[in-house]
Amino acid sequence: MENFVQDVFKHLENYYYSIVDLTPKFILAIVVILVSWFIATRIGIFTGNRLKARMHDRLLATFIARLIKSVLIIIGVLFMFKIIGLDGIAQSMLAGAGISAFVIGFALKDIGENFLAGILLAFKRPFSIGDIIESNGVKGEVINLNLRDTEVKSDSKIIYIPNALLIKNTLINYNSEGYLLQTFTVGLEYGSDYGKVIELVKEVLKRNEEVTEKDHEDAAVITDISGAIIQLNIRYWVKTGTNRKSAECRSKIIAEVLNTLKENEFVLK
Repeated sequence: MENFVQDVFKHLENYYYSIVDLTPKFILAIVVILVSWFIATRIGIFTGNRLKARMHDRLLATFIARLIKSVLIIIGVLFMFKIIGLDGIAQSMLAGAGISAFVIGFALKDIGENFLAGILLAFKRPFSIGDIIESNGVKGEVINLNLRDTEVKSDSKIIYIPNALLIKNTLINYNSEGYLLQTFTVGLEYGSDYGKVIELVKEVLKRNEEVTEKDHEDAAVITDISGAIIQLNIRYWVKTGTNRKSAECRSKIIAEVLNTLKENEFVLK
């Protein structure tokens, strides 16, 4: 029994000295992680600001800056393993990158898929910050592109769409070279003076300061007839702005068109 107690104390003593020896390394490792995180954050912010100034593309600049920050943090983690004495883990992470990617591809399929899709979106740039897009049943203004998802603002809600869904599914960008297409339909009574209606609508569009004719033809055309109701489709272009400003502009034009037709004694359906 005495030998057993002595062995226990001996092992505890060895553990104590091992912990004492490792404590400075653990502290240094924590310092390395914190410093790496700080440096990566500062470099990410600096790179993002410089890229935004040079590239004039906030979406791509922000994505590249975050990618650089992530790489620097990973390098800091590798240094941490080396300081603690886990060289084998660091070497395995580097030497086994191919195998790790294969395993992670199955274990974290969605995360990896969205990450790669984010890279494609950042460089292909099917949309920019402020563009109005529609995909996967969501329509709104693009406000950010992350490594995993894209942030879209719709009706005062922030919706996060996984990047892979934007790559796989249909993506509609309502902006064209800085312009946003808006449309609405008005029902007219059968037998109305359609030419006069179209003329009045075009006058309303020309009077509105938000509507632009640059490289685009504003139009009011009859698209369908349903019973005694004639469908008049009105389409026009406005400069890209915030989602709220675009909605206010559309509301103003609809109200002005309806009032103008009513003042000219046209019956709306």
